[in-house]
Amino acid sequence: MELAYIPSPSQGVWHLGPVPIRAYALCILAGIAAAIWLTRRRWIKLGGNPEDVFDVALWAVPFGIVGGRLYHVITDPELYFKAGEQPIRALYIWDGGLGIWGAVALGAVGAWIGCRRKGIPLSGFADALAPGLILAQAIGRWGNWFNQELYGNPTTLPWGLKIDKITPDGAVHGVFQPTFLYESLWDLAVVGVLLYADRRWSMHNGRLFALYVACYTAGRGWIEALRSDHANRFLGLRVNDWTSLLLFLVAVGYLIATRNKPAPENPIGASRIVRPEVEASDVEEGAETAADATADADADADMAEPAEEAEAVEGENAAAEAAADGQAGSTGAAGSAESGPKQHA
Repeated sequence: MELAYIPSPSQGVWHLGPVPIRAYALCILAGIAAAIWLTRRRWIKLGGNPEDVFDVALWAVPFGIVGGRLYHVITDPELYFKAGEQPIRALYIWDGGLGIWGAVALGAVGAWIGCRRKGIPLSGFADALAPGLILAQAIGRWGNWFNQELYGNPTTLPWGLKIDKITPDGAVHGVFQPTFLYESLWDLAVVGVLLYADRRWSMHNGRLFALYVACYTAGRGWIEALRSDHANRFLGLRVNDWTSLLLFLVAVGYLIATRNKPAPENPIGASRIVRPEVEASDVEEGAETAADATADADADADMAEPAEEAEAVEGENAAAEAAADGQAGSTGAAGSAESGPKQHA
């Protein structure tokens, strides 16, 4: 008897007239918005221009969506290209199916293009992005809940996920492991780990991004083992397990190899912060103040010139009077000398 379970949404699509509004797409968009918001805050703290985040996202997001779909289709081609299937469905992104590692790989190419155009080091931007990226994954996973997909094996746990839907292979009814929820919670925990590590240690030169890869793949490994959806296998493991294992080893190896690498002098490159508090009115007020000060200085100078001229004239008059007095004194002395001998004779 089912005592408790997590219900699935009764629908994942709403229609606004002829336009379908899909919950899966809304979750993806909400995740992208959250990633941009958090990355922007972190980029500002580094001294970067917040507009850089939007400019780089314009390249990274489209590339990431295309890369995520390509990874899904390449790793599960029989879902679209075997006999009886419809190849056109490979383009139906709204039906679900975005492989995170394809999204990260091709998204990194888009980010590299955006960073190169802005003069920003890709490693510095990747470190600022890492917590926001895993936050986007945590939010985006809820799109699988609306689509009733990517659940795990049957379970009697009270937090099991109730599935009731019709698939091309038949109806599915029952309570299953809510692997979408496990991954979402794991991703949120990784956000906390990354933010703490960035404050506690020197995480630069792409090291924080490598820590993101290591933490996410560690969780993805055990969550993937619980899933019961279709997946190709190699040597008994799902392809995503092998991908996670390989990337985990690469990320840990990078962390070890760069543990003593010094921090870059300028992790944000040519980016510079724009201070919105300095408004045009402030600039105009400053210009007016400077102009007033200049005018006052000119007025003082103008007032000083007549005074200096008067002092010069007064000095000249005093000199002339002194000269006249001197000449008169000389004349008087000469007269006294002449009269003296005459009296004495």
